[in-house]
Amino acid sequence: MTAVNEWAFIGIFLAVAWVLPAAPLLVSWIFRPRRANAIKMQTYECGVETVGDTWVQFKVQYYIYGLIFLVFDVELVLLFPWALAYNQLDFFAFGAGLLFIFLLADALVYAWRKNALEWA
Repeated sequence: MTAVNEWAFIGIFLAVAWVLPAAPLLVSWIFRPRRANAIKMQTYECGVETVGDTWVQFKVQYYIYGLIFLVFDVELVLLFPWALAYNQLDFFAFGAGLLFIFLLADALVYAWRKNALEWA
């Protein structure tokens, strides 16, 4: 009888996991504005109305900066627990951490050699 209760808990958990994200989507769909007009269909960007051609060249390098920052930010998040548990790590966990550091250092050297870190 206890196995049924454990599975019931998992079933309730899965049902709630589907209902919680679906409920706000359903409510917003029900209460959304239905009539489109010219003002609602305009492009809105930072509160400034667009003047002239809206297609402009944008430097892709800004995205590269963001991606490099994200990679090394995630590196720090993953290395903090590894560093805190350093004394309790076995050889495999220590080697995996060193491999992770090596791969990220290799990515940094690659970005540096490609001049992706140069602000232009």
